[in-house]
Amino acid sequence: MLRHPVPLGFVFRSRAKEEKAPAAKAQVTDSKQPRDPQAPKGRPTPKRSEAQTQRRSVANTPTSRKEAAKRQRDDRRAQMERQRQALASGDERYLPARDKGPVRKFVRDFVDSRFCVAEFFLPLAVIILVLSMVRVGSLQNIALLLWLIVIVLIVLDSILLAFRIKKALNARFPDQSRKGAVAYGLMRTLQMRRLRLPKPQVKRGERP
Repeated sequence: MLRHPVPLGFVFRSRAKEEKAPAAKAQVTDSKQPRDPQAPKGRPTPKRSEAQTQRRSVANTPTSRKEAAKRQRDDRRAQMERQRQALASGDERYLPARDKGPVRKFVRDFVDSRFCVAEFFLPLAVIILVLSMVRVGSLQNIALLLWLIVIVLIVLDSILLAFRIKKALNARFPDQSRKGAVAYGLMRTLQMRRLRLPKPQVKRGERP
């Protein structure tokens, strides 16, 4: 019997397919090899220092809500400690927002450099209260009179001090916001000098 001749083109195509198949398998095998997880697709592998920085950031990231809350409490506690030290030393970097700025510092120094009637209100109030508790008519009348005198003196001294603070601020800080600075200074006068926070940075009679 005669066999049909096999076309030469079919033979060459079969051999070409057999040669391409191993190459395709090699490509698939290479693609399945593990890739560096720190190197994004299509980007070079990061340097060792960059990889260490990324690992530290991942390690410092809180993994649970409880850990995140604990970290926030620790940060808040550290911030409050810095503020407490700043109130004692006058460090502007960590002072609360109400005490920051050159305007507030000038007002504090302006108040601390002079005597104010309002700073003696607490000890005078204790003395007057003791006198009013004594069941003697004359002493009670004296206590009532002292109350009136102290209140009048505090009001007059506060008005005069407010006028001086406002005038000094207008001359020293004409282009800066002075909102609330006068009230800030008057509230400071109600505290005894040794109890004021931030601590006084100037002496009595010293010009701020």
